[in-house]
Amino acid sequence: MNSGEANGASPAREPLDGITVLELGGFITGPYAGLLLADLGATVIKIERPEGDPFRAFRGGQYSPNFVGFNRNKRSVKLDLGSATGRDTFLRLVEQADVVIENFRPGVMDKLGLGCEKLRALNPRLVYCAIAGFPPGSENADGPAFDAIGQAQSGMLDVFLDPANPDVRGPTIADQVAGMYASYGILGALAGRTTSGVGRRVDVNMVEAAMSFMPDFFASYSREGTLMGSTTRAAYSHTFAFRCADGEMVGIQLSSPEKFWLAMVNAIGVPALAADPRFCTRVLRIQNFQELTAQLRLLFAAQPRAHWLDVLTRADVPHSAIRRVDEVLQDPVLQRGGTFRTLSHPEMGDVTCIERPVLFDGGRAPTRCPPPVLGEHTDEVLREFGIGSAEPAGMPRHG
Repeated sequence: MNSGEANGASPAREPLDGITVLELGGFITGPYAGLLLADLGATVIKIERPEGDPFRAFRGGQYSPNFVGFNRNKRSVKLDLGSATGRDTFLRLVEQADVVIENFRPGVMDKLGLGCEKLRALNPRLVYCAIAGFPPGSENADGPAFDAIGQAQSGMLDVFLDPANPDVRGPTIADQVAGMYASYGILGALAGRTTSGVGRRVDVNMVEAAMSFMPDFFASYSREGTLMGSTTRAAYSHTFAFRCADGEMVGIQLSSPEKFWLAMVNAIGVPALAADPRFCTRVLRIQNFQELTAQLRLLFAAQPRAHWLDVLTRADVPHSAIRRVDEVLQDPVLQRGGTFRTLSHPEMGDVTCIERPVLFDGGRAPTRCPPPVLGEHTDEVLREFGIGSAEPAGMPRHG
């Protein structure tokens, strides 16, 4: 792991230096939005309930890998917003903040007496971002929502599932996409504030965010009546995943240029496929994609992955080894480039963080601090805000 300085010359100031964000909520959508802003230099203060973000205990303990993955570059303040003193303390933080992010169910902040109107009346420059599960007016708008629910409602899950074996697989997507759009909205509101002098309310929901992430699927249906399924995109883009003789896998995407199709069939030793009446045009290959895939699968199974990587590289065919997470972590190019950074937390030990994937002027500032333990910065932050100890709210100072 690269534990030194990040690659390139980092700018003197990060884009969001001087911006203070109060992040409420838990799990993924709100914390991911906060993470993206923190990686751009914002001071992100994670306001946690007495028991902490539920993701802390996702695998037991209070520092699960799930929590660690979404909470670098943040400070943790423990406040009981159910108490009058906790709410008063929060309001004093809001007076000096630039952004509030929350992903509670709709109406929770209003019930606490901390709704958007009250907070923006207190601080007109405040950008208030609320992340919900469902669009306003939905039948289940007030219900619980997690990633798979957002995917299911948006149409995304349908195009990921194998209809014959509908197992949910892979990483969360609707959660992170909602967090990305939330940070996008916040950045827009902050940019607008430079001329207007006032903040905005930003609303994002998981369902519409997931829909927006797959615009071609909706355009295909609205323009030509094509209801894309779980393999339709792969057929259109000529995308394949093959297991090789040694059990390793290779991924290939030919897209639409004919030169890549011709280069592949010649390189792998089956030029006759280019003239096969089932596959001689792109349209025919799309129509007969499953049959084409079956033929190619048998071919790739006859040689180890290293053989195919060499063949495809020399033919300039778009491809890659399908790598596991451990292989990616050990990639020397990524290590040299500063993609990963290992920091040491005084209580929790070494933590490996993925650095921000966006570079400015060829560089990126390294991760400043590992994910915090619960309430780690409560006293420190309150002193900085001129508030004093949180003990009157009935909160222990740490742990």
